[in-house]
Amino acid sequence: MKKIRFKLSCFFILTVCCFSFLTRANTPPEQTNEDTPFRLGIIGLVHDHVHWIFNRNKKDIIIVGIVETNPIAISKFQKRYKLPDSLFFDSYEALHNKAKPEAVSAFNPTNKHLEVISFFAPLNIPIMVEKPLAATVEEAEKIEQLYEKYKTPILTNYETSWYDSTYEAKKLIEQKRIGTLTKIVFNTGHPGPQEIGCSPEFLAWLTDPIQNGAGALTDFGCYGANISTWLLKGTPPTRVLCSARQTKPDRYPKVDDDTVIFLEYPDQQIVIQASWNWSHNRKDMQLYGTQGYIDAKNSRAMEVMENEKEGAFIHTPSLADESQKDPFRLLLEVTRNNKKLEPFGLYTLENNLMVSKILALAKKSAKLKQPLPWDVD
Repeated sequence: MKKIRFKLSCFFILTVCCFSFLTRANTPPEQTNEDTPFRLGIIGLVHDHVHWIFNRNKKDIIIVGIVETNPIAISKFQKRYKLPDSLFFDSYEALHNKAKPEAVSAFNPTNKHLEVISFFAPLNIPIMVEKPLAATVEEAEKIEQLYEKYKTPILTNYETSWYDSTYEAKKLIEQKRIGTLTKIVFNTGHPGPQEIGCSPEFLAWLTDPIQNGAGALTDFGCYGANISTWLLKGTPPTRVLCSARQTKPDRYPKVDDDTVIFLEYPDQQIVIQASWNWSHNRKDMQLYGTQGYIDAKNSRAMEVMENEKEGAFIHTPSLADESQKDPFRLLLEVTRNNKKLEPFGLYTLENNLMVSKILALAKKSAKLKQPLPWDVD
């Protein structure tokens, strides 16, 4: 009798195992992360750069929620992009609890970046903010403290980080094609945010010294500080000198609109011409070496002179990696695949902490009308 019971038990177990195996074999495999769209939350619609994500037109990322309380901005975006009411939330908590984003991208006033990071960093939800990282160096230091505590990735997005010419310039410098690097001149800006038609919601904080940190000084001075910190591998300048002025006080009464920042290094000099008073839109840089120069005119157009006898020639840059050129794809790679960024890379926190200090010293230098050493209090 015991033998019969044992055989029946074995038969029962074998039957269950076979059934379980067959059931799993006929069940479609779960989608992998690569097949499942990346769930992105958007914080704010009052930064005109937010149109980048809505016009991206790729299926690897979906917007699962938007935090915005400005009724005018909400109405505009709903009408333009046919967005349902269900996509909108009035708080970070509601977005997190109901939409479950894997990461968030912030398009709100610069002085609100700390608030966004303070909420999402403890939840280990990676954050990407629009340049610059913070409105003040004090805010940047608090962001650094949050990173040190939670180790949640914090990225800063710049348009020039997408440029093939940016990465090509670094490659040519490392190849010593123009000799040893001695000077860089950055020309960044446009005729003015009002003049180029920025939205009223964007203008309201972009031209405010608290919410934006300054005017053209922070809006466009950050580009040169970011790229030079990357090219010089995190070396801080020895001195910072800045001249900031108002050429259009009737339009921009609270902030500077035309600024020049000088950064002195042991072996290089950096000149950052950041302005809302250019005749045209521009983000170009000229890099000078002991033998020649590199002129990166825009994202693709480049001119190089390796020596004066042979003269200048048109240079076509190599295509940069897709995740470098697409900040939202980079955020996906960092979040899902733990992609490591190079030390002091363009998107990195360590680079942009240094940018925050450079901008803070530039503002102080402009106010005091004197150069300041890097280690000044």
